[in-house]
Amino acid sequence: MPRAPSQPIPVTVLTGFLGSGKTTLLNRLLADPAMRDAAVIINEFGEISIDHMLVESSSDGVIELSDGCLCCTVRGELVDTLADLIDRLQTGRIGALSRIIIETTGLADPGPVMQAIMGHPALIQALRLDGVVTTVDAVHGAATLDRHEEAVRQVAVADRLLVTKLDLVSPDDAARLRSRLAALNGRATMVDGATASVTDISGCGLWNAETGHADVGAWLGHEGSHDNHDHDHDHDHSHHDHRIRTHVLVHDRPIDHAALETFVDLLRSLHGEKLLRMKAVVELSEDPSRPLVLHGVQTVLHPPARLPAWPDGPRGVRVVLITFDLEGDYVERLFRAVTSKSGVDEPDRAALEANPLAIGGMRR
Repeated sequence: MPRAPSQPIPVTVLTGFLGSGKTTLLNRLLADPAMRDAAVIINEFGEISIDHMLVESSSDGVIELSDGCLCCTVRGELVDTLADLIDRLQTGRIGALSRIIIETTGLADPGPVMQAIMGHPALIQALRLDGVVTTVDAVHGAATLDRHEEAVRQVAVADRLLVTKLDLVSPDDAARLRSRLAALNGRATMVDGATASVTDISGCGLWNAETGHADVGAWLGHEGSHDNHDHDHDHDHSHHDHRIRTHVLVHDRPIDHAALETFVDLLRSLHGEKLLRMKAVVELSEDPSRPLVLHGVQTVLHPPARLPAWPDGPRGVRVVLITFDLEGDYVERLFRAVTSKSGVDEPDRAALEANPLAIGGMRR
């Protein structure tokens, strides 16, 4: 198993709809010794109560808590706040920074937050997106998913789902909500929010912090080793649910870099706004000994990285895509074309390179 290189600071994006328990969770986490030397970034400090005695506060939006954590407000651009934290660390104004948790507003789509971390050329040298954690209120969660597209997106992109207020609903209602969440996002680990710890919200990334190894299977999710498929959802659920599709694409042989580039470029250029998240581990025919790792959010692609060697598990190509409102089997047909597995009457790679629109984006 390959060892991780020198690790950038892990960043957790904590999202969830209004009233789903993000602040309650944060208050409990801040009491954990594992949060020492962490930073919590929140959007609107005036609306959030952090139940810790403040040791020192400053007018520039950075507050030092009694246990060594920092609490920051997003004064303007998130990138500016993150850059300020890194500058404080590098100039010795803060002694250490073990992790960063970014708490989004309840109505926020977490996509732009992920893009800010993954797409900024300076920040990606110092930070890594460890994962997206979404809180879901067991009392109002089903109704919120019915009414608000933002809540559906928050669930769909999550690496961990923390279900809160389970003690206030019946076991049957809790089971129905869990079933719906699993239909929206079967890759994410589901945790009882009342008992969630720092461990439950961390370690979602490719690198396992405890072992120092790349954990490809966990990063791709439970579906990452399955055959090509996408999800259709129970028709009793909201129409929002049906707009989310998870595509798991598997190719058991290497592909060349040009084929991969064609696949990714067409997805981003033609349907980038519908691509909520992309994760991929790829065996390239030009260098099959070192897997290529891709991570993207909409049109933003994190700079591709190479692992030093293959970890345990299958090789080939494994891609997990979460799309919103991308109808039909476009993704699967595009993947078949670039991997030379086109079916009868489907365009192959040569046809696709000659005409990028040879595969339509709608159901035929």
